[in-house]
Amino acid sequence: MAPRNNGNKPSSAKIIPFTLRSTRTEQHRILRVSPEYDGLCLLYAHHALSRDKLYAVKILGWARLANGQTVAILPWLNAISRCIDLNDPESGQSQGYYDPRSGSHFSETPPHHLAALDAMSHYSSTTAVIQEIPDLIGSHAALLGDNQQFLLEPVISWRLHKDGRLEAQVADLSLAQHSPILAGDECLYPVQQEANFRYFFQYHIANQIKAGGQIATRALSQLLT
Repeated sequence: MAPRNNGNKPSSAKIIPFTLRSTRTEQHRILRVSPEYDGLCLLYAHHALSRDKLYAVKILGWARLANGQTVAILPWLNAISRCIDLNDPESGQSQGYYDPRSGSHFSETPPHHLAALDAMSHYSSTTAVIQEIPDLIGSHAALLGDNQQFLLEPVISWRLHKDGRLEAQVADLSLAQHSPILAGDECLYPVQQEANFRYFFQYHIANQIKAGGQIATRALSQLLT
């Protein structure tokens, strides 16, 4: 368990600095999210790494924005990124979507996600947290602990607030009373509000770090210093 009061990625373990536009404009405010259950990926180009390859990263879900647009979303670096944020080929440019099971490429939001988001849009919420979805892609939060040691905590769920913020929830194991820990559990807390929170990683990079992989560990150390 990470201390509470201490103050992601294709096969390559290199850290890719997506250029993120502001997520706080009203037209891009997230209204609802449909979780991605089928393992679909976002494809993107990154010319700083290669001009001949596309990279794939797992999608967390599909978001309906205040302007009516539906976009794929995923955790990257220290926030949630929308596919429309990836618009620079030198630092990450969206190239559509990919189904690793069938090998097919596509460019439109899957119709079942559109239908789910259309249905959810008919229901309003008066609570501060209007939705909580499980993390199905193995996201981990990297935190800087005592003596500059880094810690990795699995993200259990994401809570969508009325203002459009998506906050990652990790477990305070000292408060856990049930196993497994599921979305909505009282032991969950928003890791992005912790002063020692740094970045998000997907499961394959987190597993490399946990196993002591030199490339992944070096990349993380560079981010945390």
